[in-house]
Amino acid sequence: MTGPAGGLLVVGDVITDIVARHPGPLATGTDTAAAIRTLPGGAGANVACWAAHTGCADVRLLARVGADTARWHERELRAAGVHPRLVVDPVAPTGTVICLVDAGAAAERTFLTCSGASLRLEPADWSDALLDGVGRLHLSGYLLFAESSRELARRALAAARARGVPVSLDPASAGFLAELGVDRFLAFARDLDVLLPSRDEACLLTCRTDWADAAAELSGLVPVVVAKSGAEGALVARSGSVRARIPAVPAVPRDTTGAGDAFTGAFLAALVAGASVEEAAQRGCLAGARAVERVGGRPPTPPPSTGDTTAPEPYEAHRSDPAAPAPGP
Repeated sequence: MTGPAGGLLVVGDVITDIVARHPGPLATGTDTAAAIRTLPGGAGANVACWAAHTGCADVRLLARVGADTARWHERELRAAGVHPRLVVDPVAPTGTVICLVDAGAAAERTFLTCSGASLRLEPADWSDALLDGVGRLHLSGYLLFAESSRELARRALAAARARGVPVSLDPASAGFLAELGVDRFLAFARDLDVLLPSRDEACLLTCRTDWADAAAELSGLVPVVVAKSGAEGALVARSGSVRARIPAVPAVPRDTTGAGDAFTGAFLAALVAGASVEEAAQRGCLAGARAVERVGGRPPTPPPSTGDTTAPEPYEAHRSDPAAPAPGP
């Protein structure tokens, strides 16, 4: 399952993550002590960063952000080895997610999500020229949860298929997926080459309780299905049956935020390099293990040589409305 030579284009979301790791239960109506950090995130951006970190030399990202943090996000993406094209929304701020992380043994997380500019990507932000030199296209499932970004995803998918570029998608959120509707999602998914659901997403999409049965059923619709389940590893399914079970890599979790994105990024980097789907899934499990040992959804990046990477700055490149005034100082 190797695609044409070329880079990886990710179309998705850039988000500001506020990660709060709390050592005990949340205390309703009063204070709960927590370690809180503000970090760059977003499923699409995380996938792109992990793909670059695990060996893909040409990783590109199309996303929409607000002027409030655009320059900071661009700087973080470039430091991670990603070539970003960030469209600056003239109205909405960058999306923000509050990640509540139980600092216990499982390090499970709960998200409070304000999508902001991320779901305001629109067809005008797309150009078929973005696929020049691209060997694979990956779409974040979050694109499907708003009409304008869903239409952009349709155009990107159609353009990729016209060029023979394989397309993958991660459903992204079982909660939002339920709101979108299974039938609407599957109607879009039938034109994909690879689907990368979590265990919960696979079961939701098929109304099955066994994730192996769910992955097998989905592979009757999408040629390759790779289902992810954290400590249980991953399944590779094709043509209606599970073909491989990939064991998880042992890890001591600190924060499970972005573990699925890490899997997807490393998986796609391996496919771009010519690995088999099974080999790529093994690399995905390794990246997922490394991700849960870190706080936040991104891989480590070299420290910047100059400047303060934590201070958001106004940003002007790729403004959505060229006639709009530039952001203030």
